[in-house]
Amino acid sequence: MRHRKAGRKLGRTSSHRKAMFRNMATSLFEHERIETTDTKAKELRKIAEKLITLGRKEDLHSRRQVLSFINNKKVAHNFFDNIAPRYQNRNGGYTRILKVGRRRGDNAPLSIIELIQEEVVEKPRKGLFAGKRR
Repeated sequence: MRHRKAGRKLGRTSSHRKAMFRNMATSLFEHERIETTDTKAKELRKIAEKLITLGRKEDLHSRRQVLSFINNKKVAHNFFDNIAPRYQNRNGGYTRILKVGRRRGDNAPLSIIELIQEEVVEKPRKGLFAGKRR
């Protein structure tokens, strides 16, 4: 039984899976958008969101944790200088998955996973306590 076993195995060994997601996360932060299969994109979203949350903290321990996962040092420095500060006011939802279609060779469903560029816009509140902010 698979009770409480999170994550997809994707037909790979654990070391292969870890290396693949490290490479995919590095590519995502380098290009800010990559094309992959649906299931890989959904798994990569979990990893990328956790890394961005660590990058937002701006302390030495979180920096070392991110550096241990991202392969390329130039990408890691760009991540801390440009990408992580962009999401300082956002409470999650840093990535977007867009369905593209099917791959020509094996008919696998493809998606584009990208980092969100827009700033958070706070909507005006409606209702009884519209003017009061707690």
